[in-house]
Amino acid sequence: MAHATTQAPRREAFSSRNVFILSAIGSAVGLGNIWRFPYVAYEGGGGAFLIPYLCALLTAGIPLLFFDYAIGHRFRGSAPLAFRRMHRAAEPLGWWQVLICVVIAAYYAVIIAWAAMYTWFSARLSWGAGNEENFFFTEFLQLGDVGADGLSGSFVPQVGLPLIAVWLVVIAIMALGVKRGIGRANMVLMPLLTTMFVILVVQALFLPGAADGLNAFFTPNWAALADPAVWAAAYGHIFFSLSVAFGIMVTYSSYLKRKTDLTGSGLVVGFANSGFEILAGIGVFAALGFMAQAAGTDVSNQASAGIGLAFVAFPTIVSQATGGSIIGVLFFGALVFAGITSLISVLEVVVSALQDKLGWGRVRTTLVVTIPIGLVSIALFSTTTALLVLDTADAFINAFGIMAGAFVAVIVVSWVLYKLPVLREHLNRRSSFRVGRVWMLLVGVLAPVVLGYLLVSEIIAKSAEPYGGYPVWFLWVFGWGMVIGLIVLAVLLSLLPWSSRSHAKDDPDYDEFLQVESYTPDSETGTVRLPGGTQKGAGA
Repeated sequence: MAHATTQAPRREAFSSRNVFILSAIGSAVGLGNIWRFPYVAYEGGGGAFLIPYLCALLTAGIPLLFFDYAIGHRFRGSAPLAFRRMHRAAEPLGWWQVLICVVIAAYYAVIIAWAAMYTWFSARLSWGAGNEENFFFTEFLQLGDVGADGLSGSFVPQVGLPLIAVWLVVIAIMALGVKRGIGRANMVLMPLLTTMFVILVVQALFLPGAADGLNAFFTPNWAALADPAVWAAAYGHIFFSLSVAFGIMVTYSSYLKRKTDLTGSGLVVGFANSGFEILAGIGVFAALGFMAQAAGTDVSNQASAGIGLAFVAFPTIVSQATGGSIIGVLFFGALVFAGITSLISVLEVVVSALQDKLGWGRVRTTLVVTIPIGLVSIALFSTTTALLVLDTADAFINAFGIMAGAFVAVIVVSWVLYKLPVLREHLNRRSSFRVGRVWMLLVGVLAPVVLGYLLVSEIIAKSAEPYGGYPVWFLWVFGWGMVIGLIVLAVLLSLLPWSSRSHAKDDPDYDEFLQVESYTPDSETGTVRLPGGTQKGAGA
């Protein structure tokens, strides 16, 4: 009876494989699919870009997706616990991924709040024809500047209030848990998102000038294939697009049932995400073709990416098109739904990690995680300098957080711990699509080479001159200093002891998993051992 009072609660699980697939697609399909991919493809040679894009998907994206699935499902834990069970010394890798998600969650929420407000603005055409850029930067964001001595930001109510609402909705979803919260939210939001976006694309295709936009998007520039930067852009986009290497898929796959088809699920998620990106490209460039015809210019003069596309170019289209309000509501509503499904997956990495470490209940852990992140998010991103902080944090966390973390993880797992054979065997024991030595070469050789190239390129680019022309102190607080601080904090978190109720100390699900599978991570000795050399069931 005494043992029962200290035993860790059983790990939550998705109700079915279909719910997991929808949740994984919901995580992968985010804001970048809609406002980043079309422009990256256009700049990378139009239709010709599909060749390096598909190569990147097949040789890096999907193999790394399998890599994350195998780690999470085999070691049955959040990112820190899964890496710890692989080897004690690997635990900091998991905490690094957790802390990356903390930063992303803080700024990702404000973009959802912007999109929610613009859904309302679209219905009323609040910005006024010809005033779209000024409305967004000056009237809505009230964009300020970074002074020499500090941030000059003041509270912006039209941003802060919807941001508070976003956090309340997300906290409620997270508190309900994996099955009742995250699973059900994705079961509702993903069909809505897909339906809305298909309707949006169909509407865009019937706009005058849509054919010109599609020609610009799909006409191949074969010369671009000789440019290494185009291939690097394709691989870089795939790494970010599929939500690999920063804890999300490790965490989600740990909630899967024992006999789930891992590689089959990964293929569905990978190709569904790419299908949505291509659909987004069609819709966005059809709309840009209309915009170019209305302005009497070439599509190349209208093409842009990121915030400029979403909150300046699209409102311009909404103002000019017949039935533009409907297009605006569908577009920004789709951004809201895509953002929420991605944000809850990012937060789940953090919640799951602390729940594993401390052995707390779901609601308590959720509140301890989300309220502080939410307060920091509101404090930083409801001010007149929010866009400057967001731009810097996003640029550095993508390059030196996600990309660097992925590089270190594949090197450590492949060449230091030699766990790729274990992961390959685990995938093949329960999957419809078997992987072999080719998969190991792609993960252990190609992925580090490509990630290393991208990482060095980013270091050179950001060291050559101050990013964005921002002051050096600002870049050290929200850029270089932030990414270095994450690494140091990850190591410190791994040194903290695990609670006696944590899943590392006592996990009936993990013990049963090993017993039922009769599976050993050590094929040479034939014994089942937990990290540190302890026998199965003895605790980590």
